[in-house]
Amino acid sequence: MPPRSLLNIKKTDVHVEVIDMGTRYDQERLLRKSCTLYVGNLSFYTTEEQIHELFGKSGDIKKVIMGLDKVKKTACGFCFVEYYARGDAENAMRYINGTRLDDRIIRTDWDAGFKEGRQYGRGRSGGQVRDEYRQDYDAGRGGYGKTVQCQ
Repeated sequence: MPPRSLLNIKKTDVHVEVIDMGTRYDQERLLRKSCTLYVGNLSFYTTEEQIHELFGKSGDIKKVIMGLDKVKKTACGFCFVEYYARGDAENAMRYINGTRLDDRIIRTDWDAGFKEGRQYGRGRSGGQVRDEYRQDYDAGRGGYGKTVQCQ
């Protein structure tokens, strides 16, 4: 029996768009050969130049794509870093994951490859889902979470 297809469901106020990500096998195959990293838990004030400087220490970077709030078009705490070589991306995963940048512990993970549109936040209000439910004050992430701001 073939593996079940993975689906990424993108919800908006108007409709639900289903994007086929292929089978689990296809996804794992893409991750094994990927040169792209997802970088999360960034400060909203971290710049593309800072990312380039830090991640450039592990190899030659092809491009950096900053995550943007889909409404405000401002940074929203994540980015994608694409390297020319897999070995350079592996070094970044090994040595940069868990380091401190702008007083925040960043986390990196493998990404199957950047596609246009993924740079926009997934939250309903335009930013990240995690920030919508955060109860604490975090200046590096824009203050309080959206649920607290609405009260």
